Amino acid sequence: MTKQQESYAHGHHESVLKSHEWRTVENSAAYLLDHLEVGASLLDVGCGPGTITIDFAARLSPGSVIGVDASAEVIGKATALATQRGVDNAEFIVADAYSLPFADDTFDVVHTHQTLHHVADPAAVLREMRRVVKPGGVVAAREVDYAGTIWFPQIPGLDEWMALYQRVHRSHGGEPNAGRRLQAWALAAGFDKVVSTASIWNFADSVDREWWGSMWESRVLQSAFAEDAVGNGFAVQSELEVISRAWREWADSPEGWLGMPHGEVLCFG
Repeated sequence: MTKQQESYAHGHHESVLKSHEWRTVENSAAYLLDHLEVGASLLDVGCGPGTITIDFAARLSPGSVIGVDASAEVIGKATALATQRGVDNAEFIVADAYSLPFADDTFDVVHTHQTLHHVADPAAVLREMRRVVKPGGVVAAREVDYAGTIWFPQIPGLDEWMALYQRVHRSHGGEPNAGRRLQAWALAAGFDKVVSTASIWNFADSVDREWWGSMWESRVLQSAFAEDAVGNGFAVQSELEVISRAWREWADSPEGWLGMPHGEVLCFG
């Protein structure tokens, strides 16, 4: 698909934002910590409800931090959260990742998390991020690789979830298995030096299993995922209910374990 044909696969149902609002620098951008200097300026592309962005702002203060997202709804949530937390060096604006409203060489750090797997031309977005970073600055990206996700117990409904997720996500023009492609996209964007790492989200104790499992238990029935799956003929309602019950079974199992891998890149030059 072209970038004109792409769309955000997850939507903004409460169950989706529940997963976004959990994210912090510590659990989603630790690979970037050594490059965060107090007073630095940072742009967060695809900031969502702003939890990572606000965490950046607290760490970089008095440096200026700007979060951009295509959704006015989540920009409103991010702005409200910054006010609630008393963070005054973070600003949130609606913007297009393919055409950022900033001059060349503006920011010390340009960051994105879980955005590139939703776009049709990730290298073009990375080139735009490269344009607005200062010489000597860093562009940082972290992306999930859904096909690399592993879990236990081996519940058939979760295999069905993965197969369906791949179809639904791709119908929006994105690449769900982005983590393994991130280095290639960065090189295609023209960076001279790309440092690649990987990390994993792990959900294993009862609290984490309940949080992640209940989120998908609801999401598979109530979010845009459900609408797309049924509307595009990828699944029927009864199949979604099987998947939802599988997530509940996994969350309730004391043996439940899930690992979700992410690719990471620090890009220079």
